[in-house]
Amino acid sequence: MQPTALYAASASAEGAATANQPRRLIVTVYGLYARETENWLSVSSVVRLLRQLGVDEPAVRSSISRLKRRGTLVSENRDGVAGYALSESALRTIREGDRRIFHMTRATSDDGWLLAVFSIPETERDKRHEMRMILTRMGFGTTAPGVWIAPAHVHDEVADALRDSDLAQFVDLFHAEHLAFGDLRTKVSQWWDLDGLQELYSQFIAQFAPLREHLRRRRKLEAHDAFVAYVQMLTTWRRLPYLDPGLPLELLPKGWDGARAGELFEWLRQRLVEPAHAYARGVIEA
Repeated sequence: MQPTALYAASASAEGAATANQPRRLIVTVYGLYARETENWLSVSSVVRLLRQLGVDEPAVRSSISRLKRRGTLVSENRDGVAGYALSESALRTIREGDRRIFHMTRATSDDGWLLAVFSIPETERDKRHEMRMILTRMGFGTTAPGVWIAPAHVHDEVADALRDSDLAQFVDLFHAEHLAFGDLRTKVSQWWDLDGLQELYSQFIAQFAPLREHLRRRRKLEAHDAFVAYVQMLTTWRRLPYLDPGLPLELLPKGWDGARAGELFEWLRQRLVEPAHAYARGVIEA
């Protein structure tokens, strides 16, 4: 069975292409459902679930192999059944993502800023890329080469990520205030790609607002359709909280779509999560 006609009609070509990347869909399915089954899903159940999302078996198996090579999944047979579990590093990233995706916090002007300055010796230069990846994932922007900035409320999350990655020894974190010079709102638009983020939020609203209208008229979806819609929506959404540092609203451009998109995501999540869960459990336990 293919994704619902409603979803297919409402999805923009670009948004659908991103959401339908098999690897991203597989990570979403594992993040949602594998942790409830002792961090393991059989290959056959993943194939059956992804089939509902329009991904054929060869693409699923190829994507699983790539995720294994990347260290996201580890092969594990249980009672003679082939399957995969999330690696420890993937589990840490997904747990970290739970806070961002489902409990995103917005800063206030009184919170101040978190500055990160790191120095990694040439002998360990491979860790520079990892450091930049973590800071980017935490929503940091850059004020100047080598000086990274984020709202101060992300401190604990950032410190945990740096410790877990054994990178804390290379970085200093500072709690700061912006004193001078220039308009802070203008500066913020230089430190982060807010135009690009605004476009992504606008695409999310255009893609999923029709689903909300459909649910308002019909009040519910069948479990299968709820599963398809929820996994597609979460796969599209889950990268946005990593790009959005949760800046104070007064520093964002007028007509900012981030808040509207967040409200839409939460409205749909509350209505889709339980029937989607019921459908997935039925497939996994079959």
